[in-house]
Amino acid sequence: MKSTRAIRIITSLSVAIVLVSSVSSFGLGQISSSIARIDVFNSVENRPEKISKAETYLVVGSDTREGLTKQQIKELRVGSTAVAAGGRSDTMLLIHLSKSRDRASIISLPRDSLVTIPEHPSSLNKETIVSARPGKLNAAFAYGGAPLLIETIELATSIKIDHYVEVSFAGFAGIVDALGGVEVCTKVDIDDPKSHLVLGAGVHTLNGIEALKYVRTRDFDGRGDIGRMQRQQQFMSAVLRKATSSGTLLNPFKLKNFINASLASVKLDAGLSPDDLLTLAKQMKNLSSGNVRTLTVPISNPNGRDPNVGSVVIWDQALSADLFDRLRNDLPLVDEVIPTPSPSASAAPSKSPVIVDKFKTRTSAENPCGEIK
Repeated sequence: MKSTRAIRIITSLSVAIVLVSSVSSFGLGQISSSIARIDVFNSVENRPEKISKAETYLVVGSDTREGLTKQQIKELRVGSTAVAAGGRSDTMLLIHLSKSRDRASIISLPRDSLVTIPEHPSSLNKETIVSARPGKLNAAFAYGGAPLLIETIELATSIKIDHYVEVSFAGFAGIVDALGGVEVCTKVDIDDPKSHLVLGAGVHTLNGIEALKYVRTRDFDGRGDIGRMQRQQQFMSAVLRKATSSGTLLNPFKLKNFINASLASVKLDAGLSPDDLLTLAKQMKNLSSGNVRTLTVPISNPNGRDPNVGSVVIWDQALSADLFDRLRNDLPLVDEVIPTPSPSASAAPSKSPVIVDKFKTRTSAENPCGEIK
């Protein structure tokens, strides 16, 4: 079925772009009126040149408390909107869609990454201009919202961002609950005093609030943001498996709830039209979960320190430059190399390629415990 195929396609990317599936299910008119739009690109300056027809989405998980009920705030223990006004970029993902729409890559960007934040108006007084300076990546969102975050990431990667998607705490929890919970597997016990997540080693089905704790937890194993991003990548793969399972696709009630929750959970840049969504859904009909790779931007020091910024995550200059160059030129992230036999080898050379994965990617077909489903 057309709608089933579209849903399988888009959930292989992330919960944030699942709304594309609704285009073929409900029609353009309803979609256009259901999606919140924000203008994020008009004020972005000094943008890099686009050199391929691949598309790059920036997906941001904002920690704004808006939309959470008092009971959810109590269970999550994050404080109300009065305590944490506005929002910060708790999660940042670059989603690269190949020109032919047969490959996708999801790259996690640590929120504490040391970057240069471009010149921008002060968040306290718009007439005061703050000069470019080193800072943490998520500070760009706090200082100047999505436009400054986009400009900061484009400066750090030289990749032009085509579209922007923002997901809130409440939206994330709603998507998970609409699926009836999502299964995760942890190899170790988790007891995080800050996220208040307590899980024993093994398999668990998490509801929306529990899932939010899971993808936010970062202080139980000493791995900080790096460990958290790996759990986020694993959780996205678990959402894929649940959303594309027969229990969801063949259940009209659950499917409708899932689509409605996805629509209600996101904000899109104003330039992404319903026609664009429909075209994207049609183009991506051949994308499978095995061709969706998740990874973290290469890191040289997860516990770095900057004299002006403090504790930071420092990217591996050589590897990250290679990664971003491949994305700009729409090249595969995993290489297939034919081994060269030694001169003394008597046997015929092997024709089987060796897979070289220098960026340590995972496919969305893998579950959190490392098995293929």
